Formats: sequence, structure tokens, C-alpha cells
Amino acid sequence: MATDSPLRHPGSRAIPATPRPAPWAPGIEGFNTAPTDAVTLALLGCCASPGWARRIVAHRPYPNVGALMAASDEAAYDLSPDELTEALSRESLALPPGAGYSAAHTALSAAHVAYENKFGHVFVICLDDFPQGEALDQVLAGIRARLSNEPEEERVLAAEELRRLARGRIARLVREGPRTGRGTASAAPVS
Repeated sequence: MATDSPLRHPGSRAIPATPRPAPWAPGIEGFNTAPTDAVTLALLGCCASPGWARRIVAHRPYPNVGALMAASDEAAYDLSPDELTEALSRESLALPPGAGYSAAHTALSAAHVAYENKFGHVFVICLDDFPQGEALDQVLAGIRARLSNEPEEERVLAAEELRRLARGRIARLVREGPRTGRGTASAAPVS
């Protein structure tokens, strides 16, 4: 049976295959001077909302990374309910690095199913502020705590986590430039 739904692999963005963005020099100057289409495509790997990406691109050039981060935050806060739904629908499962088989991973898989059934999208959490060794515990604790939320309360929290994820992804994008080797910019790992 054919489907238009993209495949969702743990740790990869769940958006249909797209062309790779043209490479550009790392840093804010490279971000500011890169072709609009390439930057837009790379930004969609940070947050899968075309409106969010357009807002950020429209305000280039940025004097520094802090100004870019502020623009990212503003664009995230301005997401319409439909844009937020679209961006959340294209997020992948929040699996910690090195996720192998264990009782904890089995519990995590069950919690992900319960969360997605209740809220209609995958659980999103930004793990940038935690050591890699604590990722599994943080995801498990977060998903268990947030499963008790009401849908509107959880939508606000998910939007905040998505904003934080986008910030981390943009910081890496500016620091390293777009991913042009293995995978595409739209296959950025969940962090």
C-alpha cells in the first residue's frame, strides 16, 4: 500500500526527502550571505515550519548569532496553531543517543505510544542542557510527567521544547554550516 507519509527513523527529522542545501561557510556571515533557498531548506531541518523559516530568512542579515536566536524565538512564538501542528508532526521520536534494547527503552517505547495517542504528536524534549549519560532518564521522566497534562497545557510545553530544539539546531547550523555529506539538512538529529 502506497503512502504519502514520510518514513520516521529514530533520531531523524520526519520530512519527505528534499534536495540538500548548497554549502556555505560556517558562521553568521556565511548564514547571512548564503542563497535564500539554501538557508530556507537548512532552516526546515531545524524546525519544519515553512512560515518560521521564511520569517527568519526575511530578516537577514543578522549582526550576530544572538540576534539570529532572538529572531528564531520570535518566529517560534508567532507560530499559528496550524504551523505548530505541522512542525510537531514532522518531529521524530525523542530517543537518546545510543538507544539500544533494555527495559528502560521498552518503557520509553510504551510511553511514546501513550503520549502520541493522547496528544496526537510525538513527544519533544530538548536535551541540550543535559549530559549525554542522563538523556534516557530525562526523556523517561519528562514523558511520564507530561502524560498527566491536559492537551492545551501540553501543547504550550511542546511548543516551548520545539523552540528550544530549534535554537540548538540553528546554533549548530551556524557553527558548522549545512549538512551536505551523509544525510540532508532535513535529517538533523534530535537533540
